[in-house]
Amino acid sequence: MDTSGAPAEVRFNGRLALLLAMAMFVLVVDTSLMNVSISAVVRDLDTTVSGVQSAIALEALVSAAFILIGGKTGDLIGRKRAYVLGLLGYAIGAIAMVFAQDLIAIIIFWAVIGGIGASLLLPAMQSLIHGNFEGAHQKRVYALVGASAAIAAAVGPLLGGFITTFLSWRVGFALEAVIIAVVLAGIGLVKDVPYQGDRSIDLVGALLSIVGMGGVVTGILVWQEGGGYVGLIIGIGVLGLGLLVFWLRSRKRAGKPVLLDPALFESKMFRTGASGQLLQQIALGGTMIVLPIYLQMVFEYNALEAGLSIAPLSLSMFVVALLAGRGLKRRPASIILWGFLLVVVGVGVLVPIVPIADSGWYLTVPLVIAGCGLGFLVSQLNNYTLSPISDERVSEAAGVNSAAGSFGLSFGLAFAGAIMLATLAFTFTASAESSAVLSPEEAQQVSAVLEEDAEIMSDTGLAELLAGQPPAVQEEILRINADSRDLALQVALFVPILAALLGAANALRMRRLPDPKASAGNTAMLG
Repeated sequence: MDTSGAPAEVRFNGRLALLLAMAMFVLVVDTSLMNVSISAVVRDLDTTVSGVQSAIALEALVSAAFILIGGKTGDLIGRKRAYVLGLLGYAIGAIAMVFAQDLIAIIIFWAVIGGIGASLLLPAMQSLIHGNFEGAHQKRVYALVGASAAIAAAVGPLLGGFITTFLSWRVGFALEAVIIAVVLAGIGLVKDVPYQGDRSIDLVGALLSIVGMGGVVTGILVWQEGGGYVGLIIGIGVLGLGLLVFWLRSRKRAGKPVLLDPALFESKMFRTGASGQLLQQIALGGTMIVLPIYLQMVFEYNALEAGLSIAPLSLSMFVVALLAGRGLKRRPASIILWGFLLVVVGVGVLVPIVPIADSGWYLTVPLVIAGCGLGFLVSQLNNYTLSPISDERVSEAAGVNSAAGSFGLSFGLAFAGAIMLATLAFTFTASAESSAVLSPEEAQQVSAVLEEDAEIMSDTGLAELLAGQPPAVQEEILRINADSRDLALQVALFVPILAALLGAANALRMRRLPDPKASAGNTAMLG
């Protein structure tokens, strides 16, 4: 019998830690699977590249728009219940992908329900880790879950490409559902973490956050699909964000509950850090939507070939994030600056390569450069952003940081895709009208088709549509398509380049601020 009075050592719950890591793995690998499977999904569902693009962007948008509300929902209904509901939302999305027969099912079940699931799951997972583990065990679980996310980001394109090529993209989502079922089977291991704070709800703030972030990205998606009232929708979004700021400040002055405390943004380090997170994710989203389309539509790669070609970006990001997080002794602001500059160089080098490349090997060195830059950013930005925040407010700050990242990702996906299709339509129409081979009637027909539905298309797919046309017309349209497609992809790459340049300018502001000093409660927050 121990009579020393020392507390007994709490046994590490390795099974629960593993299940939490599995849940995070599914969250991260899900989007990678969709990115490398674009051409297969388009072919199997007889839909369009822009439609699948929109679904991918919408999933990230829904997660961003609801993540602050998701955290509050967990406070009210219980973190464990929110965790279960989040997993079920993701499971519904995965199962819907297994049986989906059209794009509408993907949008409703995978993008919307799955996105809401993510918004519930992430904040609840963070609270449950904090409440189910203590001290060194807690840091160990945060590290395990973070490593799971990093591994999923690194191997996701390869794993998704392999499954899609040799089995089916539907099998990949079925495996996601199986993993979620395993995680749910162990839910009895999770101890709920009751919320002790204010249980009031800021419904107006919640609504304005949804309208603001949702309006901006939805407007871009509508533009991408050729819809109307684009300016009005984006204007409503911008107005919603402006009203959200005014509402939060006025509620705070009145001493009433707010969706999030505007005082968070009084810290220059938090503002610049969250801005860096936003810009990093815009750069990542823009790059990760353009490259799979380029590889699958221009080179006509299958999912595995596309995954292998993208792997240098994700693998270098993973390796550098690990090394930079442990070994670099430079100022965090300087590392962040170099990260954004490397993204500018890496993606910038891709622009002149696009029209001359004839295989994915041409992309390897630029992607390694950009991946190293992203690795520097991943290793530093979260800690930099959360370090000035007090322990009692770090969960709220982490939610804002996550919302900024998710919104940036959805904006990058939507905006790069929209810019690509708009450039394609303009260039193809102008080239057709100036062609000496196409008659004015044929050129007018091309313009009418593009106004109805601009689309990135492979040469094989276009040749099938042109069957029966005179050989000279077929050859001319294929030539115009190749030139217009290359230019559209080049222009779209300027979205991540511009975001990285703005990130570098933001990092210069960081360098004028003192270095962060982490508090006890925020050294291991989820990214």
